Amino acid sequence: MTLGSHGRLSIHDVDPSATEAVLALEHYVRASTLPKPLYELVKVRASQINGCAFCLDMHARDARDGGEDQRRLDVLSAWREAPDLYSEEERAALALTEVVTLIGREGVPDNVWEAVTARFDEQQIVALLMAIATINVWNRLAVSTHQALPELP
Repeated sequence: MTLGSHGRLSIHDVDPSATEAVLALEHYVRASTLPKPLYELVKVRASQINGCAFCLDMHARDARDGGEDQRRLDVLSAWREAPDLYSEEERAALALTEVVTLIGREGVPDNVWEAVTARFDEQQIVALLMAIATINVWNRLAVSTHQALPELP
């Protein structure tokens, strides 16, 4: 068996085309009109929900490197308690991220969908849904295989 750093399967080593398929989704989202800072918040929030240390480490770092405020990252898991830190668009996207990530519990409530459609056009909504789906795929792969955190420089 091809082992990862924690003794579980390395998906990429076994079949690089599997990770290339997910990278195709990633490339689609990166090329979309979805603002990169918003995409980073979506990736961090979904990774918090899914308990993915690898993705949290990577995307919090990417967000900071892109100019994201540390305070906003620090309180992201409680964004509803700090509404002044996040725009209406960000709050709508974060709400959608949560319900899509946890979709089996209650689906996407009408009020969440209405908040998103009031702030994003249809193309942006498609990009947002693809962004949420993509980070959830990465989270599930990393958590399932116990993907190790990279060494710090």
